[in-house]
Amino acid sequence: MLAFPAPFARVRPAPAEPIQAPPLPLGRFAQYRETVETWCASVDLAPDLANDIGSRTWLRGLATLLGLSAAAIALSPDFSAVEAATAMPLQARERDEFRSQSIAPLALGADSGRHMGATPLVRPLASVPERPAIQLVSTLGQSDNLGRMLERAGLGDGDIARVSQLVGQAVPVGDIASGTQFDITLGKRPAAGAARVLDSLDFRARFDLDLSIERSGSGLSLVRRPIRVDETPLRIRGTVGSSLYRSARNAGAPVAAIQSYLRAVDKYLSLESDLNANDQFDFVVAYKRSAKGERKAGDLLYAGVERAGKQRLQLLRWGKDGEMFSAGAVGQARSVQIGQPVAGGRITSPYGARRHPILGYVRMHAGIDFGAPYGSPIYAVADGTVSFAGRHGGHGNYVRLQHGGGLDTGYGHMSRIAVANGSRVRAGQVIGYVGSTGLSTGPHLHFEAYRGGRTINPSGIAIVSRPQIDGKERDAFMARLRAVLDVAPGAALGSVAPAQSEVTQDQREIDKLAPGSGA
Repeated sequence: MLAFPAPFARVRPAPAEPIQAPPLPLGRFAQYRETVETWCASVDLAPDLANDIGSRTWLRGLATLLGLSAAAIALSPDFSAVEAATAMPLQARERDEFRSQSIAPLALGADSGRHMGATPLVRPLASVPERPAIQLVSTLGQSDNLGRMLERAGLGDGDIARVSQLVGQAVPVGDIASGTQFDITLGKRPAAGAARVLDSLDFRARFDLDLSIERSGSGLSLVRRPIRVDETPLRIRGTVGSSLYRSARNAGAPVAAIQSYLRAVDKYLSLESDLNANDQFDFVVAYKRSAKGERKAGDLLYAGVERAGKQRLQLLRWGKDGEMFSAGAVGQARSVQIGQPVAGGRITSPYGARRHPILGYVRMHAGIDFGAPYGSPIYAVADGTVSFAGRHGGHGNYVRLQHGGGLDTGYGHMSRIAVANGSRVRAGQVIGYVGSTGLSTGPHLHFEAYRGGRTINPSGIAIVSRPQIDGKERDAFMARLRAVLDVAPGAALGSVAPAQSEVTQDQREIDKLAPGSGA
């Protein structure tokens, strides 16, 4: 009976026995080296120390690193000087000469070369010729004067007195600004040991004037060189946007002018709540431009705010005191809220009956107490006249102001009084400092108000301000306002055109022959 395998059945071959290669005949050293290499490959003596920190493999790698580092330090070579023969034999004298010309002496103050004593062949000079002229620049410093500055420059007493006399004929010597530079040229000495004579002196006396002092046959003389100055005011307009200050700076306004504008507007409008992003700011600043290219910004002349094309606020600088007046209030009396007597003061005791903290019984508190640090300045809440300034019983150091219309204000417990009896004060002027004099338990200001001689509640009182500009002065004020508003924005930013006489003087003869020159 025959048996056949099933179709598609797989026949598994018998596993083959591994064939062992006969060992190669190796020497003892080669066998040892092969054993070490096999062990090192299986152990991995230099693992990555950034992985498996703290494990046995990591500690083994750290030991390898320390061992190799110790071996490198132990086997590091030593450094020592090596003597070498010179290209040519040097004696001590030549060696010193080369050493003096090397870089090493530079560390000792650059003292190079050999020092030689004077021999009989060396004779001192009887005299040394001086430079015929010396040109220098001297600067007038802080708390300095013209005489001391010229003396430091080397001028003699006679020239100093003459220069001071000549300069005083043009400008007051004391009005010369510190930092002014003087270009000075000194000539020869008239005698040995005498001061050099002044040949010329040039400086900028004012924004519109250069002065020169020159020596001629008759002595020193003054030469005035006026500088043409354009005084067209600088007008800047723009949109308030997210920040009035940044918008004005982007428009090119000077920092001092922006600060003056903000202070002026803040007295009439709240900069935080009364201004919208679409409002227009408008201000005019006094501005000077010289023919030499210098520019100088002055005081704020006009400050305005517009909303939807209509004037909301117009302020103009007017009067000898240079105050900013509102155009809408000219010729009209208006009610003005009094100011704060202490900056940042908090009300610690209101107006009304209370138990006195020292006397211990209930009585009328005819004022408002403002808590403030000792020595804080106290301000007048409105314009007025000092009717009393001195010690006043339980008020301690006390000041009383008369504001007109039967309204008075009083300020008590001051540490020091800053005004005199009968003097005139302005709103916001410092009249004293917070203290604790009189019947007081701590530093604070006792502020009170009187109407017709009787005390009233100081909170919320207003003062009727009479018109300070009226009659003919009002017409002049409005004319000045119209003139300021006629200035075009940016008109003052152009350069000053030279005068025709200056152009003719500076034109060369060959330039007159050029086409279009009119020659």
